[in-house]
Amino acid sequence: MFISCNHPPQSQPVTVFFDTDMGPDYDDVGALALLHALADSGEVKILATVSSNRYVNAVPCIEIINTYFNRPDIPLGAPLTGPNMIDNRYECYWPEYLVANYPHTVKSTVDAPDAVEVYRRVLSSQPDTSVNIITVGFLTNVAALLQSPPDQFSDLDGKALVKKKVRRLISMAGRFPRGREFNVQVDSVASLIVFNEWPTPVLLSGFEIGVDILTGLRLVATDVQNSPVKDAFRLSLTVDVNGRCSWDQTAALVGARGPQKYFGTIKGRMIVRPNGSNTWEDDPNGPHERLVWKMPKEQLTLLIEDLMMHQPIK
Repeated sequence: MFISCNHPPQSQPVTVFFDTDMGPDYDDVGALALLHALADSGEVKILATVSSNRYVNAVPCIEIINTYFNRPDIPLGAPLTGPNMIDNRYECYWPEYLVANYPHTVKSTVDAPDAVEVYRRVLSSQPDTSVNIITVGFLTNVAALLQSPPDQFSDLDGKALVKKKVRRLISMAGRFPRGREFNVQVDSVASLIVFNEWPTPVLLSGFEIGVDILTGLRLVATDVQNSPVKDAFRLSLTVDVNGRCSWDQTAALVGARGPQKYFGTIKGRMIVRPNGSNTWEDDPNGPHERLVWKMPKEQLTLLIEDLMMHQPIK
């Protein structure tokens, strides 16, 4: 077990809703493993895990990881419309391997419940201003949530429900101070909606943060057997021979523990262009914050990979 002991225990776990594009990359696997490690230490309660990607094996892979960590009943969801993305760089594509070799009940992403319905059902049952939503993929689901009408779960529309129930949105999104980043670009329409209209504080982990945190080599070198986390990295590091950038893990870490120990932050406003590029304006009263470096890169890399290497509690 590799849970970090460098963080004080909390009286109540942080409640998180995890939204991932599981499939185009495998840092999503590391991020979800990190959250399960923190759940096993009592720091986090994972309320739901939904895909923003319609790729056929996205939700089955999410369920496989949840099941591996003894949480098979975490609610799952998928978008009704939006991107369907895979990564063609790998000779042996890890999602197909996981689906063929690990137990799961959802056969295809299309069989999962509507992610917006899952959001509304779960959020409506939580205390006010209590939930951290962590997105490490496209903003497809959270944009649809903002635009959702009242339903059987809540008489509030989506924006009002978010304002009432969500503490903070934490997103791996954007490239700062300017640039074009995959998660924002792929569904730029959704990104525009979210970063213009989100009614609670937003914390952004940009491309320039995770790109310098290379993880996976220590994980793959362990003698652990029959781990979907290790297998996803083992198959993919044949291409990424120096380790994989940890974009999604940084968002998961600060979504669970807050940024203060690991990063500084700058307040301002992320401005998304219709083509999916973004710029940044500093503003001490702005609605957004972005991470900047504080903890030494090597120390942060070690901490993140330790959490990724955590094994399920027997």
